[in-house]
Amino acid sequence: MFSRYKKSGKSKPKLVELSEAAAKQAPEPQTPPKVQRRASGTPAQVVPMNKEKKRKERLSEIKVELHKRLLDDLNLSALETASEADLRAEISAIAAEALEEMSVVLNREERATLNQELYDEVVGLGPLEPLLKDDTVNDILVNGPHQVFVERNGKLELTDTTFKDEKHLLRIIDKIVSAVGRRVDESNPYVDARLADGSRFNAMVPPIAVDGSLVSIRKFKKEKLSVDDLVRFGAFTEEMAAYLQAAVATRLNIIVSGGTGSGKTTTLNALSSFIDDSERILTIEDTAELQLQQTHVGRMESRPPNVEGKGAVTQRDCLRNALRMRPDRIIVGETRGEEVIDMLQAMNTGHDGSMTTIHANSARDAVSRLENMIAMAGIEMPIKAVRSQIASAVNLIVQASRLQDGSRRMVSITEITGMEGDVISMQEVFRYQRVGLTPDNKIIGHFTATGVRSHFSERFKMWGYDLPASIFEPFEGEQR
Repeated sequence: MFSRYKKSGKSKPKLVELSEAAAKQAPEPQTPPKVQRRASGTPAQVVPMNKEKKRKERLSEIKVELHKRLLDDLNLSALETASEADLRAEISAIAAEALEEMSVVLNREERATLNQELYDEVVGLGPLEPLLKDDTVNDILVNGPHQVFVERNGKLELTDTTFKDEKHLLRIIDKIVSAVGRRVDESNPYVDARLADGSRFNAMVPPIAVDGSLVSIRKFKKEKLSVDDLVRFGAFTEEMAAYLQAAVATRLNIIVSGGTGSGKTTTLNALSSFIDDSERILTIEDTAELQLQQTHVGRMESRPPNVEGKGAVTQRDCLRNALRMRPDRIIVGETRGEEVIDMLQAMNTGHDGSMTTIHANSARDAVSRLENMIAMAGIEMPIKAVRSQIASAVNLIVQASRLQDGSRRMVSITEITGMEGDVISMQEVFRYQRVGLTPDNKIIGHFTATGVRSHFSERFKMWGYDLPASIFEPFEGEQR
């Protein structure tokens, strides 16, 4: 087995036995364990050592030694064509041989865990690999080598996953970014990248990251959530879904607004399912996350500058080029800068039905953010002209929010109806009405219409979407 993947003409490195390695790295003598005394005056009890922690530290030391052996012994270029079964067998054989030399005995469960971790180190992302495979995890947040958090069901929790040290963490970061042609070091201490499965990756390394490298991974959902799924999860109601279907199908220009992690991209994906399959759609993103199911989709992704500071392709560059590619609709993953000018121009010049997301806390804040971004782009226009441009371009603002209990809701659907003097006039059609909290801090509330008839009702009728008047009547929905 070894002959297929081992390096030729190279003697085995001498492997220090675990006991010797541990002796070299042994910490200074520690003070005796603390003693706990009961208030009743009973005899003191010595706090027992955490056996599980000691076992994990021991396995971690063994894994580091075996990983060094694998890097020395395996012909990594030959492994590119190796099957998973062959590679697992090779790693298992080398590990068994090394453990025998080290006089280390492991039970079956420990050996299987060790082999899996070694496999993850060689072909995967080391300690992060099990978290990436866990479908219940939405985000992975690494604060230095010894602290890894995950988000499950909208709540952050600390895991027992750790890296050996900062070098180990940096090696995993370098493995990710080098695979996509990026680099990260002291001269370029932060990086955005995309994992092989589409997950969004961001890292910042020392000296900018003070207490160890910071890593954030927003996991890519393999299964796109449909509108029916979101209704079932309580993100919005069937009445709101019917209204949104009419809005998308009749080519209203829509902005999905919300904070970080509020579900903007998920909402945008769901809304895109209402687009007719015969339309040509162009998507523009910094990191490709949209999962459109239509046949005619052109996807574009911006590119950062290279080492010399050249070769950058911004979202604005992509957007300008997209206008020359005969799109029916343009979808921008997130508008955050000067590309807002081209986005509004596209909405105003025949590309009806375009959509984008924006960071804002309410519909009114979203309009203010658009005004600020236009100002940041360096274009000097009277405020009335700016607002007139926004009012004629944007038809609908969908506000998504992550509430304090971790749940995600579409808390507001607001229409932009035009200008009244120097002010953009807006009307809220649907909202999420909060009622209170349960004893375990779960939010109680319900969705309701505001009683305002849609400004676009006639447009809906002309396109064949004659929504019943009852949709816009206030109702006391199921509290959840």
